[in-house]
Amino acid sequence: MALFGKAGAAISSRTLRTYRQGIARYLDFAQVRAVSLLRPSRDSGALYIRTLEAEGLAPSTVQVHLAAARAFYKALRWAGVTDSDPLADLSPAPDNTAPWDKRQPYRDDELLCLLGYAGLRDRVLILLCAHGGLRISEAVALKWSDVQLSAAQMTVTGKGRKVRNVHLSASLKNELLLLNEQTQPGGQEPVIGATQTAARQRLRRLCQESGVRYLGWHAMRHYAGTRLTRQTGNLEHAARHLGHSSLETTRIYAKWADDALNEALEGW
Repeated sequence: MALFGKAGAAISSRTLRTYRQGIARYLDFAQVRAVSLLRPSRDSGALYIRTLEAEGLAPSTVQVHLAAARAFYKALRWAGVTDSDPLADLSPAPDNTAPWDKRQPYRDDELLCLLGYAGLRDRVLILLCAHGGLRISEAVALKWSDVQLSAAQMTVTGKGRKVRNVHLSASLKNELLLLNEQTQPGGQEPVIGATQTAARQRLRRLCQESGVRYLGWHAMRHYAGTRLTRQTGNLEHAARHLGHSSLETTRIYAKWADDALNEALEGW
């Protein structure tokens, strides 16, 4: 994938891990169902899709597994060991749940509650995601050399090694100043210094202590996009802040930021 994939050498370790897991799942399916890898039957691809759906996997998860299986057969065809493409022109059942109904951002009161229970380092991590709009992978990879406190901005390397400059909110800048004074770090030291797994465990524990529902770190990024869209009414501002290459990706925040329907129904 690093050689022929769209991302090339910039492909992330997380993507590679996801594809390895997806291929392993397809190999398990082939073994259980006695599907020949090199000469699969014409209905084996459809059977694999229905098997995944029957397991109750979300449509997006099914799509990820299919992408891995397609990459596997693309590699086999490149190696010249088969001409088969059992998943060609196949797609899973459509997802009838709107994106804005599946993934919700944290509410203002929930974020304030989490910040009230968090220590300094966790407050910085929360604000990197909830104010800076960083993905958790971006937040834990951030180094002090990426942060320009005097200019109130940071340089973030995101998906596909894309680099963007992110403005610091006043709250985030203040917490970063406190952490910097407390730790006296070197330029190449990480701001947070944790793995993504450890960060998720810390957030889950913090949610349990505070009584806030656990939505994961990405809901912090959703919070940033939603709040910025509500405050400015401008999707382009949110897209630039979050590093979205397309406004279509950002459009979901307009749904979450629109309180008009709820406000109208409250008076009924």
